[in-house]
Amino acid sequence: GSDGLPLSAAKAAAFLEGFHRPSGTAAAAPAKEFPYREQLASVARREQVAIYVDLDDVAEEDPELVDAVCENTKRYERVFADAVWELLPRFRPREAAHRDALDVYVEHRLLMEGRGREPGQPHDPQNQFPPELLRRFELYFKAPSSTKARVIREVKADAIGKLVTVRGIVTRVSEVKPRMVVATYNCDQCGAETYQPIQAPSFMPLLMCPSRECQTNRAGGRLCLQSRGSKFIKYQELKIQEHSDQVPVGNLPRSISVSVQGENTRLVQPGDHVSVTGVFLPVRQMGFRQLLQGLLSDTYLEAHHIVCVSKSEQEELGEGDLTEEEVQQIMEEDFYDKLAASIAPEIYGHEDVKKALLLLLVGGVDQNPRGMKIRGNINICLMGDPGVAKSQLLSYITRLAPRSQYTTGRGSSGVGLTAAVLRDPLTGELTLEGGALVLADQGVCCIDEFDKMLESDRTAIHEVMEQQTLSIAKAGILTTLNARCAILAAANPAYGRYNPKRSLEQNIQLPAALLSRFDLLWLIQDRPDRDNDLRLAQHITYVHQHSRQPPCQFQQLDMGLMRRYIALCKRKQPAVPEALADYITAAYVEMRKEALASKDTTYTSARTLLGILRLATALARLRRVDLVEKEDVNEAMRLMEMSKDSLLADKGQPSRVQRPSELIFAAIRELAPAGGTRSIQLAEAEQRCISKGFTPTQFQAALSEYEELNVWQVNQRKTRLTFV
Repeated sequence: GSDGLPLSAAKAAAFLEGFHRPSGTAAAAPAKEFPYREQLASVARREQVAIYVDLDDVAEEDPELVDAVCENTKRYERVFADAVWELLPRFRPREAAHRDALDVYVEHRLLMEGRGREPGQPHDPQNQFPPELLRRFELYFKAPSSTKARVIREVKADAIGKLVTVRGIVTRVSEVKPRMVVATYNCDQCGAETYQPIQAPSFMPLLMCPSRECQTNRAGGRLCLQSRGSKFIKYQELKIQEHSDQVPVGNLPRSISVSVQGENTRLVQPGDHVSVTGVFLPVRQMGFRQLLQGLLSDTYLEAHHIVCVSKSEQEELGEGDLTEEEVQQIMEEDFYDKLAASIAPEIYGHEDVKKALLLLLVGGVDQNPRGMKIRGNINICLMGDPGVAKSQLLSYITRLAPRSQYTTGRGSSGVGLTAAVLRDPLTGELTLEGGALVLADQGVCCIDEFDKMLESDRTAIHEVMEQQTLSIAKAGILTTLNARCAILAAANPAYGRYNPKRSLEQNIQLPAALLSRFDLLWLIQDRPDRDNDLRLAQHITYVHQHSRQPPCQFQQLDMGLMRRYIALCKRKQPAVPEALADYITAAYVEMRKEALASKDTTYTSARTLLGILRLATALARLRRVDLVEKEDVNEAMRLMEMSKDSLLADKGQPSRVQRPSELIFAAIRELAPAGGTRSIQLAEAEQRCISKGFTPTQFQAALSEYEELNVWQVNQRKTRLTFV
C-alpha cells in the first residue's frame, strides 16, 4: 500500500479519512459531512477517547472488508488502530495540548536513551515503546444492522474471534478496577527498560532481563516492575443471563462473562436489558489451581458496544418517543378508561383493578424534603379466590413494564430477593449479587403466592416497601442497596377461599405492619351471579376460539405504544397546589372518623393519606399536566374506597337476614355457662333448637359449620359440645 502501510491498513485509513455523507444543510450544493474526520480531530485535541467505527458505513465502501472484520475482529481492530495512529498527526492542533504524566515520561525516556546510545547505534528492540503504551485512544466496532443477535447458548467454539451480538439481562456488575495493558520493567543490572504488552486478564511477569548488554555479559539481571511507567485501563466484568423466553423447556438459563474496558465501563446496572457486541475470546491463561483442575481455558466476550435495550417483546415493536399524532390519538375522550382497558384485554372485567395497575406503572412523584425520602412508587396487593386471574395480571404487568422481575413466594428465598454473597473467581474477593428486588430497581417487582412465603423471607420486603432500600450485613459487607421498585403482590386466602366471617388478617394471614404498606388492597371474590357468569363464560370461549379479546367499545392500544406513552408520562413531575391541601386534609380526617365508627377491616393511617397523594400525582402524570387537580384527588379516593369496599362481605346484597345456622349458634351460646369450661350436653342443645322450630338437619349443618370455623368442638362420641 501507499505511505508504507499494509494494504488493509491503507484501506482503513482511506475509509476513515474519505468517508462522508450528505449533511443536507446547504440549499445550493449539498454539503458533505465527514464523521470520522470529526472523531479523529476530537481525539487529537484530547476531547474524546473512544472512536466508534460503524460497519454499516464500511459496507457502503467495501462490503468484503466488513465480512473480514466480522470474521477476524481482533486483527482488524489492530489494523484500524494502526490507521488511526498514522492519521492522527494530520489532525493534531499546532498549539500543544495539556501535557500529562505520560507525555513527561515518554520525553524523559527518549532523552535518556538518546544520551546513552552512541551515534549510529541501532535501537535496542526491547527498548522500543509498544504501540499500546503511546496510544491514548480506544477503537470499537458497531455491528452491521443486518447482524442478528444470538442467543447466549448458541455462542460456541465456532464464534471464537468473531464479532458477536448477544442480548440478555445483566445479573452482576463488578467494581471498576485498573487492568494492566503494558507492563514496564527495569533491570537491576544494566538499567535497561523492557515492555510487555498484555492481552489477557491475567499474565505471567517477566523475570530475566532480555537486553543485549545482559545477554552478552551474562549478568543475569533481574527485572523489577515499574507501575509508573506501565499503562492501565479501566476494567469491569459483567455477567449476562438469557431472557426467560430464550430458555428451552426444562433447561436452566445460561450466562456469559463480558469484559468491559475503557469508555464502555459504568454504562449498565444489574437488571438492565442489554445488547452487547463484542469479540468472543478464550482466556489464554488461568491460575495454577485451575490448571491443576484441568480448566485450561475459559471464554468471555470482550465488549465493543453496549446498548441498553428493552425486553424481547419491545424489540419488534420499536422504541423512541411518541409523535404528536400518536399522543393525540391516545389522549382522546375517555383515554383513562381506554388505557386501563388495554391492560390484559383478554382478561374479563376487573376495570378498577386495571386502573390501579395502570397507576402503578406510571407511579407517583418521589419527594425528598430535607433529605427525608418519601416514596412515589405505588404498592398493590391482589387477594382473592383461586381462578380470578391474579397471576395472569401479574404476568402481563411483568411483560408490559420496561424493567421488571417476576417471582413466586415459596420459590424465592430471602437471599434470592435481596442479595447473595459470592466469591469472585478472578480476584477471590467476596462480592454481592443482587436479587429480584435489586434487579427490579426503577421498575416493578411482581411477587406471586405472597401468602406462602416464609416469615423469615418476607421480612426483607418491609424495608423495600417504605424506604426503597436494602440494608445488607453479610460476610463483612455492610452496605445499602437501592431497591426503588413498585411491588405488585398476589395472595390467596388461608383456606382456599375467602371467608367473609373472618377478619382480613385471619384470611390472608399477613401481619398488619406489612398490609399497611400497600397503597391498595384489592379483594377479588368469585361470587356466583347468573348474568355475570354468562358474560364471563362467553368472553372466555371467544378468546379460546379466536385467540384475541372480543370487540368492545375501546380500540385497545398495543403493548409497545402503551409502554412508550407511560415512559412519556413519567417525565412529568406534577405538584399538589395549595388550594387542594385543605380539601385533601379534610377528606383524610373524614376517612379516619368513618374508619373509627365502622371498625373498618383495614387500617386508615398516615400511609393512607400518602397513598392518596401518590395516586393523585400518578393520575396527573397520566394526563401529562404539571398540577394535580381536584378530579385527580377524587378519583384517587374513589379507588381507595373501592378497594376497601371489596374487603367488605356481601357487597351489594340486600339487607342482611340472619341464617338458621346463626340463630342456632345464638341459642346454643345461651345454654353455655358464663365461667369455667364452657361445655354442654349435645342432646340438650339439640332439644333446645328443635323446640325453637329448627329441624335436626339444620342443627347438624350448623354444628358442622361452626366446628370447621373452630368455634366449638364435639367429642368423638357425639355427646358433648365444648366452646374453644
